[in-house]
Amino acid sequence: MKIKKGKDAIVFQIMAYILVGIFAIACIIPFYLIIVGSMTKENIIITEGYQFFVTAKEFSLEAYQMALKDPKSIIGAYGVTIFVTVVGTILSIFLTTMAGYVLARPDFPWRNGFSFFFFFTTLFNGGLVPWYLLCTKYLAFSNHIYSLIIPGLFSIWNMIIAKSFMKGIPFEMIEAAKIDGAGDFLIFYKVIMPMAKPLAATLTLFIALAYWNDWYHCMLFMSTSDNWNLQYTLQNILNSTTALKRVAAQTGMQVGQLPSEGLKLAMTVIATGPIVLLYPFLQKYFVKGLTIGAVKG
Repeated sequence: MKIKKGKDAIVFQIMAYILVGIFAIACIIPFYLIIVGSMTKENIIITEGYQFFVTAKEFSLEAYQMALKDPKSIIGAYGVTIFVTVVGTILSIFLTTMAGYVLARPDFPWRNGFSFFFFFTTLFNGGLVPWYLLCTKYLAFSNHIYSLIIPGLFSIWNMIIAKSFMKGIPFEMIEAAKIDGAGDFLIFYKVIMPMAKPLAATLTLFIALAYWNDWYHCMLFMSTSDNWNLQYTLQNILNSTTALKRVAAQTGMQVGQLPSEGLKLAMTVIATGPIVLLYPFLQKYFVKGLTIGAVKG
């Protein structure tokens, strides 16, 4: 039997759709302006600012031509970034959810002590210099691809989110699985993770974005361009263009109208385009609730 909606519910739903639509448009417009600006001539951007529409006279792909001047380096940087993002995200999800699951179990006697130990590290740390010396001198992070993966493998904040989520799963389900003879790893894989899909999807997006946008660790540990990721490669292209324009202005050299502003926008599109495609596949898990049937005593 279908329940008929009242007038108040219909009005509320219409207003909700309108407000959400306005908010969605407000989020889309800046990215749209970035795409249009990356295809606009440099002098138009400087004199007239960003345009909603580009005419044939204003259209230019100079920014993309400059950004992709060395396609091999861009493709290689994409490969490094994709590899680091995929491997790092998978390992990080496994470690984070496993830690959250263990600390959320009431039958783990040391859960409070370990929780305090993890939380304490968010208040105090050894500092950047000791951490850098540890990574380079003892862990041999220099010029190795794993130096881009290991530093971001574990996040305390993500672990706290996982722990809070795991507490909502009835412990009786774990006890029932133990009675059936399942071990801890089997319980985690067969019982916990299927119900933790919303958690895994949310953490996947957070962790993947962190790996994809990371350039800091590449700057610290990579001295050769072979293992540069996408963000650091694009940053070096932009720095080279800015330095060239500065030298040209100081010496009076004629280097043409370098599309520095358009180059920034083009690199934004190149860097953010692929990761934006990840969100639609994970969107349904953000609004999907966790439904657990009644557990008989």
